[in-house]
Amino acid sequence: MYPGQHARLRPLQPAFIMASTGEAVTYRELEARSNRLAHLFRKHGLRRLDHYAIFMENNSRYLEACGAGERSGLYYTCINSFLTPGELAYLLVNSQLKILITSVAKLDIAREAIQACPDIELCIVADGPGESERIVGLADVTADLPATPIADEWLGTAMLYSSGTTGRPKGILRPLPEEKPKHNLPLFDFLTKLWHYREGMVYLSPAPLYHSAPQAAVNLTIRMGGTVIIMESFDPERYLELVQRWGITHTQLVPTMFSRMLKLPEEVRGRYDLSSLEIAIHAAAPCPALVKDDMIKWWAPSSTNITARPKASASPPATARNGSATAAPSARCCSATSTFSTRTCGNARSARPARSGSRRQRRSNISTTPRRPRRHARPTAA
Repeated sequence: MYPGQHARLRPLQPAFIMASTGEAVTYRELEARSNRLAHLFRKHGLRRLDHYAIFMENNSRYLEACGAGERSGLYYTCINSFLTPGELAYLLVNSQLKILITSVAKLDIAREAIQACPDIELCIVADGPGESERIVGLADVTADLPATPIADEWLGTAMLYSSGTTGRPKGILRPLPEEKPKHNLPLFDFLTKLWHYREGMVYLSPAPLYHSAPQAAVNLTIRMGGTVIIMESFDPERYLELVQRWGITHTQLVPTMFSRMLKLPEEVRGRYDLSSLEIAIHAAAPCPALVKDDMIKWWAPSSTNITARPKASASPPATARNGSATAAPSARCCSATSTFSTRTCGNARSARPARSGSRRQRRSNISTTPRRPRRHARPTAA
């Protein structure tokens, strides 16, 4: 969540907008907030490759909490906001961190967890007051700190944990090159191209920000100078309403969200204009073929691109070439990581394999020439 040059080029454009409240934070504000927090990290002795954690629900302070580490050379761990105090304490100790950032809503759990974590020097309440020398309010401890960058900026990144299905959760520590924050990790450069991210995009994030895919998508949107609409929690009709309201161009969902939207009454599904959508990404779990077929018929009857890979496959996703792409086969599901473009064209030309076997066993092979994306007004602060 590094604003970089966008704080100078588009200072008054919203970097993100909270869906429920309409609270907008501009690129200038995000830059200043993340700089102050980066100065606080340095003040408390955090240096390049050190760790801190974020334990919050989706709120308006989440992105600056990540962005401060991304410009300070730090590893930041975004933690599942539904954990118990004991589960949280394990991750805090295991990641060897010194600072925890939490919220008023999660403070009771955080307070109990840090009692078992003597190495944590500071617990920062992002959206409320402090209560002791160890538990402090973000506004209070950063009020007198500079809004300008720290002198020794380095690229930082997330260190997330596995779900722990084979035992205890395990931290995934990516090598962190000694680069300035304006550069990006090669993985994210690859994803930017794969997901067709671009300047001026408007991204709708319906999932918890502690998950890896939403966090990467939001991060890359900020780096591209787009605007993120953050849902505090997912609701299927509210999601469709937000697509229409903000002219959403890109989004990322999980198959369960697809299913919940498909269960809406036909009159509700047809009530909203979704024509601004260009790219929809689904990840996290295999998507049943029938569900994905129904989503493509609804959102992209003349779909431009489909890229997919079976969950068990070690090979990378198929990539688009000359405006087309091929979906990797999967007998029972589409993929664990998949992108389909919702852009439609008047001269769309489908190239599908001959029908053979059951509907589930057929795979898509769609090739068209993409049209110029529709222009929508850039989101502005309310």
